[in-house]
Amino acid sequence: MNHPSRRALVGGALASLALPSLASAQPARAATGPGGTVPSPPSLSARPNFVVVLADDLGWGELGCQGQRLIHTPNLDRLAAEGVRFEAAYSGAPLCAPSRSALLTGLHAGHGTVRENPEGGTQHSLTEADLTFAELLQLAGYRTACIGKWGFGPETPGQPSHPNRRGFGSFLGYIEHRHAHQYYPSYLWDNGDRLDLDGTVYAPDLFLERAVEFVRDPAERPFLLYFASTLPHSPSVVAGGAGRYQDEPWSGPNRRHAAQVSRLDADVATLVRALVDSGRADRTVVLFTSDNGPHSEKGVTPELFRGSGPFRGDKRDLYEGGIRVPFLVWSPGLPARVESTPVASWDVLPTLADLAGVPVPARLDGRSLAGLLRGGPPPERGYFVWNRPRKIQAIRRGRWKVIRFAPGIAGAGPGGRVELYDLDADQGERTDLSARWPVFTRAMLGELDRAIGPDPRLPYGLRIDGDGERLTVTLHNGSAVTWHEVRLELEPPQGERVRGPEVAGVPPGAAWSADFPPVTGGRVWATFRAQGRRHTFRRRIRLPSPERRAQR
Repeated sequence: MNHPSRRALVGGALASLALPSLASAQPARAATGPGGTVPSPPSLSARPNFVVVLADDLGWGELGCQGQRLIHTPNLDRLAAEGVRFEAAYSGAPLCAPSRSALLTGLHAGHGTVRENPEGGTQHSLTEADLTFAELLQLAGYRTACIGKWGFGPETPGQPSHPNRRGFGSFLGYIEHRHAHQYYPSYLWDNGDRLDLDGTVYAPDLFLERAVEFVRDPAERPFLLYFASTLPHSPSVVAGGAGRYQDEPWSGPNRRHAAQVSRLDADVATLVRALVDSGRADRTVVLFTSDNGPHSEKGVTPELFRGSGPFRGDKRDLYEGGIRVPFLVWSPGLPARVESTPVASWDVLPTLADLAGVPVPARLDGRSLAGLLRGGPPPERGYFVWNRPRKIQAIRRGRWKVIRFAPGIAGAGPGGRVELYDLDADQGERTDLSARWPVFTRAMLGELDRAIGPDPRLPYGLRIDGDGERLTVTLHNGSAVTWHEVRLELEPPQGERVRGPEVAGVPPGAAWSADFPPVTGGRVWATFRAQGRRHTFRRRIRLPSPERRAQR
């Protein structure tokens, strides 16, 4: 008897918006093979595609798989049932920009470049020192796209914080944080070009169309899609109105907020359907999460939906409700289950690198979840840290969590306030134990202080410099292992490759350089062996011509 493959079953379950009930789909996935044995799922591809979906202000409790009863999210619920659902997942911050920085770079907000939103103080931009997961995968030959909300200004093409400079070969969306609040914008950015609109186009429609085009592209190289939706951020604007929620006895903003969440759910289903239709679902990892807890802005009341689940607080809070977020990972090669191990968004970069077989950068705050996803033990980790400068900080170690409020913040007096919670016994953070355990609380605060400081990373990747007389290519080993048999090569726009000298090994933190004839185009290559595998990094040459250098 021939049984359907897991890929076919999962693809069939997710490929259409007119979905059968989950209960009817589950027994088929557990069907036994010849002799009564359960067939093993296919192993995860050595170089899988990645689709990273980031929701904007979606609370932990706004999915049906995590207790939601008023908002319909059947597609995300099925993704959770057929993948790995992390019950204790954290965002990088309780608000937008620092959370996105943590997701992209693998550093928590005590180390990352971006630690604040614009309205909270000076929001720094990303820099050349910020290695994103897109840059890492682009070095390894992935084609990459960012679609939706970037969130780091300025709105200037070619500057280091632009998504095209931070590893995304294709970009459509909002660059600046506040601009992303407009669902019917007068313009968007298409790579370095301003795309003028007439204010009648619903931006999520454009984003979904471009994302589907990217997924369906027949190119052979593996891909990374970072789909940074603006749903369900305020204002509560959704094309077509409140839809199925129109007659609910709620306020207009709440009805439309529910419709935004369901629209996001449908968008994810459309992306998965595109993966299935293009034959790529069986070698793709889909990761879904949110940048922080639910918002209570412009008439939306998260209490109606229990948007924070059983947790206290919401967006901007460092109580669990502000930083606990949905975190789903789906791929036919991963065993489906619910995982209680705490994880954080700064784990995404090392996880993608590990799954893609790329040397993981050293000195990150994140830990690779690749082994855990495959059913292995959790990674070793000391603590989780959140940092809102001059406002609130928090640290979690095991079951214990300490929150420190700056003077005058959230009702704190002139000396500030410190709270200690036992999350195993008190997930709602209602009983402050700091007065009962003052020595332990002070020790946790000392650990928090030591966890906040400058960027600890090592330079990583390929750097290209030219002065008109020579082109210098430098490979930086920013990983924790030695790279062996290292060779640099130049591929000019015309002609054959030029091979540079080879070096036996480049240890962690060191670099290897080679000089080549001056060119302003083409590509450079680096090949090396690490951890028993041969690796190839590549980067396009984009240097100003001698004439442009003279004009400067």
